[in-house]
Amino acid sequence: MPAQDETSTSHLRVERLSLPASLALAAGGKAPFAALGYGTPHGVAWMPTVNARVLSATGAMADVWHVSNGSHVRSGTTGIARWRTDGHWLLGAIDLDEAAEKQGLAELAHRAYRDLFKTLDQAGTPHLQRIWNYLPQINADGGGLERYRQFNLGRQEAFLEAGRAAFEGAPAACALGIHQGALSIRFLAGQRAPLPVENPRQVSAYRYPETYGPRSPTFSRAALADIGDGNIALFISGTASIVGHETVHHGDVQEQTRETLRNLQAVIAAANERCSAKFSLAELDCVVYVRHPSDTETVRGILEGALGADAPMARHAVYLEADICRSDLLVEIEAHTVAAGELRA
Repeated sequence: MPAQDETSTSHLRVERLSLPASLALAAGGKAPFAALGYGTPHGVAWMPTVNARVLSATGAMADVWHVSNGSHVRSGTTGIARWRTDGHWLLGAIDLDEAAEKQGLAELAHRAYRDLFKTLDQAGTPHLQRIWNYLPQINADGGGLERYRQFNLGRQEAFLEAGRAAFEGAPAACALGIHQGALSIRFLAGQRAPLPVENPRQVSAYRYPETYGPRSPTFSRAALADIGDGNIALFISGTASIVGHETVHHGDVQEQTRETLRNLQAVIAAANERCSAKFSLAELDCVVYVRHPSDTETVRGILEGALGADAPMARHAVYLEADICRSDLLVEIEAHTVAAGELRA
């Protein structure tokens, strides 16, 4: 399924909408390109969902992705991966029910990413832009090794086997713990390689010491992508209260949230140096993952206090209940935003 010439200039656009507004886009019988849903129904083929409890008062939401040549959108499957593509952009989803499988989490992660890479090769969209990973009980023991560390082992092995960048140049990503459901991976890919961005306040995740597991996490702190029509997208990976490689402010959700905002600001500053676009913290569309639902209003209050209650980041934030990749982390924020500009060499 190689990319066609007429799709070579396809532009990508994203908007955050309520569930009713998202479904209304398909009321005429033609669905949008794709969407990532938060608290949305599982049966909407073009809207794979994140199986986590929504803590936002606004209820179910979705990030809806649009392409400029929607008439060329087609759907399919590659192994266990489901996808939609216009030949230039691709949004895919993988769900693996561990209860129905006879493999451990490392093997399942390896299998999932193997089919993910096959999808990209067959679709002619070779470059990962952003990945969202969700696995049940991320901090639980998996038979002598924490489940997140098992996941990292299988994920990195698949990257290396496929000849993909598992260190410098790895895509932006997040990995959260859901309380039920399948191992779920959502991924956005395109024909152009994004520009990875690191946080000067942190050790790159793929350079963590061995105390964090036999294989390091495979992601960059952020990535800049040319999405066409003169716009650049900034995809920010899951960001938390980590300085260097160590968790700070143990047990204090207020200070962890403030530290997370400092890290987001540092990533944005680093991104602004790599392109002519000017991104700002207040303009992010973010997803806020909170370990303890009772902390939601505290976290919301800190965001609104730092940015102003009317800032787009504060008004549009989606809050989800999820475990963070480290058991001592209480909150994590991932985000995206778009601004006019060009990448710098």
